[in-house]
Amino acid sequence: MEYFTDLTWKESIKDIIDILIVTYIIYHLILLVRGTRAVQLLKGILVLVLIWALSTWFDLYTLKWLMNQIFTFGVVAIFIIFQPEVRRGLEQLGRGKLFGRSADMDEETNKLIGETIKAVNYLSRRKIGALIVFERTTGLNEFVESGIPMHSMISSELIINIFIPNTPLHDGAVIVQNGQIAAAGCYLPLSENPFISKELGTRHRAAIGISEVGDAISVVVSEETGQVSLAINGQVVRDIKEESLISKLYEELRPATPIKEKRSFFWKRKGDGENG
Repeated sequence: MEYFTDLTWKESIKDIIDILIVTYIIYHLILLVRGTRAVQLLKGILVLVLIWALSTWFDLYTLKWLMNQIFTFGVVAIFIIFQPEVRRGLEQLGRGKLFGRSADMDEETNKLIGETIKAVNYLSRRKIGALIVFERTTGLNEFVESGIPMHSMISSELIINIFIPNTPLHDGAVIVQNGQIAAAGCYLPLSENPFISKELGTRHRAAIGISEVGDAISVVVSEETGQVSLAINGQVVRDIKEESLISKLYEELRPATPIKEKRSFFWKRKGDGENG
């Protein structure tokens, strides 16, 4: 109480600024690890902290000693375990991307969408089936791990080569994370929605299924008709036109876009019968 009694307005402003800066840093650190394996590791660390607090509260000597030993060596272990995230954070800090939206982030989004559209147009004209999933706020690492890791810069040529028939990776999904192709040949959960058109095959059901378990966006090319579809929020727009697809992808994938209620997509009855 004496602290608040002796507090001057200058010290109050200083403390407020101090708290805001720390909050801002913590917020961006959370954004940095969101969607990565670091999230699960942080949950484990929180469990250890809770156990340490309980051992201290109830004065459990042996357990408290054990937790102290873990924390003593844990600092080094954290840097080893989080090495990819630490490196990525330092790289972004060096490029000026960690604490704000840099000028080239829109450029990266434009390149991502542009390369995707070029690949989709090529595949659509030749009726080559494809499924491309874009991660947003909900992490997709468990599905990335089901495929073949790539961590490659996105390009239309690479996407096309992945989905060429009778190649090892063509019969799965490509997952895009942080502007890169994280993995190919990934297995996705199939939607169990009973109202989905019977004309839709496995590929479309997987696209809808991944959009039901999170906020991912999926672009699908039918191997039967060459039609392009977009799945989002558990619904699908079939035979979407190029202009509409570009507009929606840019709206959803543009960085630093505030979370808002998304427009509802409705089912279209245009035929797209396929088996994949």
